Amino acid sequence: MPQPKRLFLGSVGAIACALLMSGCASLNPAPTLADTLAARPELSTLNRLVTQAGLQDTLRGEAALTVLAPNDEAFKAVPKATLDALAADPARLKAVLGHHVVAGRVSAREMPAKVRTSTGTEITTSRAGDFVTLEEAMIVQADLPVRNGTVHVIDRVLMPPVKK
Repeated sequence: MPQPKRLFLGSVGAIACALLMSGCASLNPAPTLADTLAARPELSTLNRLVTQAGLQDTLRGEAALTVLAPNDEAFKAVPKATLDALAADPARLKAVLGHHVVAGRVSAREMPAKVRTSTGTEITTSRAGDFVTLEEAMIVQADLPVRNGTVHVIDRVLMPPVKK
């Protein structure tokens, strides 16, 4: 039978260890959306465009957002003239990037049939088993957890409808 003093000291030690470990966890908070885009090599083009558009602070903010993040292969499929035109037109660049952002945390499993982007446009989604498509893009890596939202890596750049 354990002695009460030993049991007490063991409990105190376990509690102290748990408190110490929880203190360490707060030293390394989960990355933000901006941190995740910057840290992932396959998202370097998107990160460069977000930086160019001055949207890093939005992606570091406290508001929960879901980013539909085109990978570098997706950007390679966009004609160079289109990318150059976006780079030269900050308002259009922000509109295209905003077409990849949805308010709140939306998991791939809970993706509704239509999502409204931060620019007010709608994206139609569909599901076939575990595969989720957003218009012509497919989620190739789903539900990357970040402190202020969710990232879904997609294989195409989604272009917003042209306003007439």
